[in-house]
Amino acid sequence: MTGEGDERVDGPRIAIVLSGGGARGAYEAGVLSFLMAELPKRLGRRPTFHIVSGASVGAIHACYWVASLHEDDETRAARLAQVWDSLTIEHVYRLSVADLLRIPSRLLGYQFWPRPVAGADLPDRLPGLLDTKALEELVRQQIPWKHLRPNLRSSRTVLCVSCTEIASGRAVVFIEGQRVNLTPWEYDPYVVARASTIGPVHTLASAAIPLFFPAVRIGNHYYCDGGLRLNTPLSPALRLGADRLLLIALRHPPDEPSPDEDRAREVAYSNPAYLIGKVLNALLLDHIDYDLQHMRLVNSILAGGEKAFGSEFLPKINAIIRERRGADYKPVRECVIRPSEDLGRLAGLAYKQRTRSLWPARVVSDLVMRSAAQGVPEGEADLLSYVLFDAAYTRQLIALGRADATRQADEIAALFS
Repeated sequence: MTGEGDERVDGPRIAIVLSGGGARGAYEAGVLSFLMAELPKRLGRRPTFHIVSGASVGAIHACYWVASLHEDDETRAARLAQVWDSLTIEHVYRLSVADLLRIPSRLLGYQFWPRPVAGADLPDRLPGLLDTKALEELVRQQIPWKHLRPNLRSSRTVLCVSCTEIASGRAVVFIEGQRVNLTPWEYDPYVVARASTIGPVHTLASAAIPLFFPAVRIGNHYYCDGGLRLNTPLSPALRLGADRLLLIALRHPPDEPSPDEDRAREVAYSNPAYLIGKVLNALLLDHIDYDLQHMRLVNSILAGGEKAFGSEFLPKINAIIRERRGADYKPVRECVIRPSEDLGRLAGLAYKQRTRSLWPARVVSDLVMRSAAQGVPEGEADLLSYVLFDAAYTRQLIALGRADATRQADEIAALFS
């Protein structure tokens, strides 16, 4: 569906939709490096995305995509991969013994920082369980922010960053671009669109995994991971008039478990790390399948209606839909790239491989990772897959993302035909 009054382009309006999932984002980086460096060779030109929509780590990648448009293809692809390839647990989580001891107290609601007081200046952060200053430094330093705005203007791209407003629980989509029509959002009580000047604070808010990463203040409100409500932000892309979607998912389609695997899962039910991993999957990854199923259902209804009632069906049904939603329905073509391997399993294997090597210099950081892996059934280290910001894991995901995108290269290229 599309809103009236959007700036139109010649040919189809193509969107890229980027998901969230913490350290799983290295897979997304692998796919993006293919789109940056290899797809132009196949197309004979640089691919143009008119809408770039991201949530959580996908919001960071969305901003990087637009802000690096002025660079040559190989440079921007290599730099993105290098950022992920250079991560280590010790650098990302700068935890002391005192920080580790505070974690149980924070879980129980005790605070060791000043509480916000009504009428006083609000702090920029509400601390989480983990110190993520190193990740924040990467976001601020590795994205060429000064080029974001000029690139948006020159490319006529619309950028969307999705967050969750903590106080209200609503999804808030921060949007920057030329002549963007926000009318379709006025019909949705659960999603708010705000024309904004997007910067590092928006991406950090969108990527703030609840409980683990600090919540970020924008204006007078605190925001956390956009994936809680719009982890795969299809809605902004569709409401901005996308005809075609390239969507990068961060979850391998679940396999049918064997009886032994079912029993192992039942035993692991009492393990907090196992439960938290499954909860994060439900909150941050399951949305994509629901959103895709809904979009495909609408596509099939539109196709069936035109087949049964002729070319007048779509204009007539849209006259009704427009009054209720502020936007038309239209068929949308999609290409979905998913991991061909389970990222939770890869995280568990990567961590085992890492612990066989030299004991890390920052023992406390490693203890945090150990708690995310301890007692979890082999192949289901889901919590670890979100927080293992280490090259032993992310390097594998980058390679997997590139390989999966290469296998679907013809399907991806067809979106730009």
